[in-house]
Amino acid sequence: MILAAGRGERMRPLTDATPKPLLALCGRPIIEWTIERLVRAGFVDLVINHADLGHLVEAALGDGRRLGASIRYSAERQPLETAGGITNALHLLGSDPFLATNGDIYCDFDLASLRMRPLGRALAHLVLVANPAHHPKGDFALCDEEVRDDGAPRWTFSGIGLYRPELFKSVRAGDKAQLAPLLRAAMARGLVTGEIFGGEWHDIGTPGRLDQLSRSLGTRRT
Repeated sequence: MILAAGRGERMRPLTDATPKPLLALCGRPIIEWTIERLVRAGFVDLVINHADLGHLVEAALGDGRRLGASIRYSAERQPLETAGGITNALHLLGSDPFLATNGDIYCDFDLASLRMRPLGRALAHLVLVANPAHHPKGDFALCDEEVRDDGAPRWTFSGIGLYRPELFKSVRAGDKAQLAPLLRAAMARGLVTGEIFGGEWHDIGTPGRLDQLSRSLGTRRT
């Protein structure tokens, strides 16, 4: 699942008429970079949620065939936040563990490594990264492979996770809900695992970061 229903407030005025997933990153919509990485990793059956201006996302991507994917959409009348958006799409995702990734990140993490990763008894497996300048305190700690809400050092959640549908059983479809409280409750039971990724990762959350990454990618291409 690609999480793409955020309002993009920090991206304004760019998102006043264009949904954040369709903003151009080095000449291509941000979300197409994500779809391309997923398809390369073998994830071809995709669910994308959307809210504001979501009809433009569907018009741009269609059924996904031109990108090598099969895309279904989970429309939200108003953004339901991460856990709410995932819960609202569970009827499309099925009963098996699934990958979810934020639609506004760029990274070279090997997504294929998650395809066959066993979750064991865990409800979630998170990919963590070094804390960026705009989020210096991080989110969670990692002890061996167990993600915890206490301890140090703390790492930033990359927005890439593998989840069991059971993690979301306390949320009703259509309700707003954040992901962090569900993860913390599962951490308290020792049911969240994780790994640290040390490669390239960018949170494309502001016009400045989008422009900087576009310039970087453009330089590499030349």
